[in-house]
Amino acid sequence: MISWTDERVELLKKLWSEGLSASQIAGELGGVTRNAVIGKVHRLGLSGRAKAPQPQAARPKKPAARPATSIGRSSGPVSLGAVALKADAAPVARPQPAPQPQIWSLSEEPLIANASVLQINEQTCKWPIGDPSASDFHFCARRSDVGIPYCGYHARIAYQPVSDRRKDRRMVRG
Repeated sequence: MISWTDERVELLKKLWSEGLSASQIAGELGGVTRNAVIGKVHRLGLSGRAKAPQPQAARPKKPAARPATSIGRSSGPVSLGAVALKADAAPVARPQPAPQPQIWSLSEEPLIANASVLQINEQTCKWPIGDPSASDFHFCARRSDVGIPYCGYHARIAYQPVSDRRKDRRMVRG
């Protein structure tokens, strides 16, 4: 149990009014915790206090508004109105669609016959064939396009457009 002597209470009040944190005051007083300081501050009703001096961060100044130039003294091309419709406007970059896999048929020979997980690589189809617990389990291993893990045939199965998937579900329920 902490004994709050009159001298310690006066030092607490002084440090609190100077803006020190409860942790700093606890360090100055010694033998008390931050929570003990906070509890004593509340019991004494010491709510208002000076803020600890904070260094003023330099606020970035807004750039000054450029004065309007007269029509005769133009320093460069001036665009007024719908800039997007101007002929010399920079083209807007649009996202490119994902590359579509070439459609290979299953009649094409696999690059590796009965490929195991250790034999497939970036150029081979990773479509599993069979039951993984069976001895004849393997991967398709036909040629796949760059960035796509499956051959064209299996990519058509794996990557169905959302509308096609919904249509398939309705046919199953129907």
